[in-house]
Amino acid sequence: MTTLLSQIQDRLRKRAAYRRTVAELRAMPLDVAIDLDMDPSAAEQVAAEAVYGR
Repeated sequence: MTTLLSQIQDRLRKRAAYRRTVAELRAMPLDVAIDLDMDPSAAEQVAAEAVYGR
């Protein structure tokens, strides 16, 4: 039972980190995104790679 709760907590933490990261990337000024060579429309993909390693 402890393992199940740990897995749920881990997934919730990762989901929160994903949502936070997407929000931060979307709020990033365009000039900063260009400096980082990042397409602002790819926020979800970048966040997924950062949080989930996909």
